[in-house]
Amino acid sequence: ACALAPKATIILVEAASNNDTDLYAAVQVATSAPYNATTVSMSWGEGEFSGEQSNDVYFCNILNGAGQPVTYFASSGDGGHGTIYPSASPCVIAVGGTTLILGQAAPLGNPLQLNYGTENGWRDGGGGVSPYESQMSWQNPACATWSTTNRCVPDIASVAQNIPVYDTYGYGGWVNVAGTSISSPDWAAFFTLVNSLRAAAGKTTTSQAAQNLYNIYYSGNYTTDFHDVTTGNNGGCGSQCNTGPGYDLVTGIGTYQANKLAPALAADPN
Repeated sequence: ACALAPKATIILVEAASNNDTDLYAAVQVATSAPYNATTVSMSWGEGEFSGEQSNDVYFCNILNGAGQPVTYFASSGDGGHGTIYPSASPCVIAVGGTTLILGQAAPLGNPLQLNYGTENGWRDGGGGVSPYESQMSWQNPACATWSTTNRCVPDIASVAQNIPVYDTYGYGGWVNVAGTSISSPDWAAFFTLVNSLRAAAGKTTTSQAAQNLYNIYYSGNYTTDFHDVTTGNNGGCGSQCNTGPGYDLVTGIGTYQANKLAPALAADPN
């Protein structure tokens, strides 16, 4: 997140434990004064369960301590096909994983040179149809192939494999990591840049990020603003486990083309 949005104010909130009460309390700390986060990334989740809908209040229509709308991102999981919470919440943007092969080995002669090569759905990324959560109006017809009533996961995706991280806590330097725990803060950092563009234009923080993403998917600008990931799978369950043209249950509507998508989202009225 720091590399993608180097001027962002990044607050790390650590929950007292990994039980639900402490995790939701940590989320509330992030969006309350004095921190007042407008974008929250959650690299945690648990198997979906009956009654989870009661926890959606922690994510739905939340304003931070300064009165600004909050956008939540959550990892879709690292166990292949299947759904987890809170990424399955209809008020959270679920982020799946991809494998990216750059077009040219780094370093590049020009740091601004586009270097996108090929991208596949990550084999361990989560995704599927929620057995409990209702589908948002803007997700239909994207997910109509698999369900017209239940929430589909993920919404979007980002690279989640072969990521170099410099970690001195237990590793002593560079380590190659993988997981949608990388994809979620990736998108959160990107949206921080979007909100910065909005602020520079005198606009408020985006208040309907998920709907805006799907609106672009349905528009004629989809392939300009997104990379449509059409190869790869996250299991052997048939169509639900396979990527394909347009929305799929592995990579959602795809990965961002940042230089195109950011100004498009900054231009949205809400």
